[in-house]
Amino acid sequence: MPLSFKHLTSTKQLTRADTDAILAKAAEMEGTMAKGGSDLLAGKILAALFYEASTRTRLSFEAAMLRLGGQVITADGFQFSSLYKGESIEDTMRMVGQYADIIAMRHPEQGSADRAAAVSLVPFINAGDGPGQHPTQALLDLFTIQKERRTIDGLKIAMVGDLRYGRTVHSLSFLLGLYNNLSFTFVAPKELTMPEKVTSFLAEKKLPFVEIDRLEPALECDVLYMTRIQQERFADHSEYERLKNVYTLTAKHLQGKKATVMHPLPRVGEIATDVDSLPSAAYFRQARNGVPVRMALLALLLGF
Repeated sequence: MPLSFKHLTSTKQLTRADTDAILAKAAEMEGTMAKGGSDLLAGKILAALFYEASTRTRLSFEAAMLRLGGQVITADGFQFSSLYKGESIEDTMRMVGQYADIIAMRHPEQGSADRAAAVSLVPFINAGDGPGQHPTQALLDLFTIQKERRTIDGLKIAMVGDLRYGRTVHSLSFLLGLYNNLSFTFVAPKELTMPEKVTSFLAEKKLPFVEIDRLEPALECDVLYMTRIQQERFADHSEYERLKNVYTLTAKHLQGKKATVMHPLPRVGEIATDVDSLPSAAYFRQARNGVPVRMALLALLLGF
C-alpha cells in the first residue's frame, strides 16, 4: 500500500493506515536483516545531510540504506557545508536532489524541514529540526512499544524530563493520537513542561493527560519514556546546570513495577546504569529498531 505522502516532515501528517503500513514493513525488514540484507534499493542513493550532531539517527539511516543495497552520500556539519557560505536551505535541496534519489536531513532550525520539503525534487525525510519534530524517532518508538507491549491501544504512557525542547516527545505524542484509549502522564519541572501545541492536540483527541513534577506517580504507567535535559537548547548555562539532574531513574524505582523503560538516547544521567540489565530496560532494543523502521520508510517512499 502506498503512503499518503511524498515527504515526511512531521508525525501530524501520518494516518493510521500509514503507520500500519510502516510498522508492517518494518517487521518484514527485520527478516531481511536476519538474512544479511537485500538488493531492493540497488542503484538508489540516499543523501544524509546532518547539520546538527547525531549518532544513532545518522548511522541507522546509513545502515538502513546499505542493508537494502543502496548507497549513501553525506554532508557533515554546518561549517563544512555551503549553508555556511550563505546558501539557502532551498537552494541546497534543489542541488542535492540532482545527486540523490531520497534525502534525510537534520538541521538545528525549527521549520527547516518544511522549507526543504517544499522544494525537494525527491522524497525528503526530516531527521530532526531543532526543537520541532523527529518523525522517524517517533515511528521507531511506536514500533518498540508495539513489540514490547504487544499493543498500543489502551496503554498508560509517561514522558519524563525535557518536554519543552524534546522533539521526540512532541512527535511521539502526535503519533499516539492515532490510537485509542491512551492516557498520558507528563513529568517535568515547570520550566520544561509540554508545549501547549501538544496538550491542546491531546485535548482535541479526548486523550486524558496529567502534568506533574514528581517521578514516582509515573512509575505505575505501562511505558516510561525518559528524556535528557537538552543542554544545547539553553541560552543560560546556569539554568541547565540547575535542572540537568532533576530526574534520575534507578533500579530501585522499578522494583515491583511493570513499566517498559524507553529513552531516545543519548542519556546524560537520567537513567542509572543499574537499570540497564533489567528486562524492562528497552532503550537499547529501541535504538536497534531504528534500522528496520528506516529501511521500511526508505523502501516505501521509493515505491517498493
